[in-house]
Amino acid sequence: MTTTPTGHTLPDLIMAWGRGRAHSRTTALPEPIDGGFRVAVGPPSTEIREVFHTYTPESLAAAAARLDEPGHQVMIAGPSALLASTVPSTWTMDDRGHLMTVPFAHDHYAVPEDYRLLLESEGPLTVARVFHRNGDLAASARLGRDGEFGVFDKVVTAPAHQRRGLGSLMMRALSGSARAQGMRFGLLVGSDDGRALYEHLGWSFVADFPGARSKRV
Repeated sequence: MTTTPTGHTLPDLIMAWGRGRAHSRTTALPEPIDGGFRVAVGPPSTEIREVFHTYTPESLAAAAARLDEPGHQVMIAGPSALLASTVPSTWTMDDRGHLMTVPFAHDHYAVPEDYRLLLESEGPLTVARVFHRNGDLAASARLGRDGEFGVFDKVVTAPAHQRRGLGSLMMRALSGSARAQGMRFGLLVGSDDGRALYEHLGWSFVADFPGARSKRV
């Protein structure tokens, strides 16, 4: 089986991402299924997502059939065109996801003037928050731990504070914190725009990670 930039297999990374993301969002851990995992998107939502690292067109079509209720989702590590060809035409595609990884290292960073960085860890969750001197929450990001992996999630900068390096600041700060806690590799799923930022920070692309959502008409 092909290994990834971390030396792990793609299934290893997908399962670690699912567990770390659950820790980030303080939701129930994913349930392993054949070829991937199933997870509740909520609460309060009742939607279900099935995520696959190993599949065939037939197995994806079967997953779409059993999840053909409004809001249920299928994601794969692989080509968007393949997923689109296996789900019903009534489903909505989201093909902007990219699974990425990086080895954690000590990375120097400087907090911009007029801002304050706060890092807080509790159990498998570490949260970074950046505050402006006026008290506004300017940016935040979360990292959920799964063994040697740290999964980045919800990296958000408020519109009034964008283009000031706060996203890069949080990524570097969380990476240093993760390494200090014994984690070795970072994982995330980035958008098209996010991929460019993360590659600039040294992250490596692993696989496209598209999703599809059932939408009744």
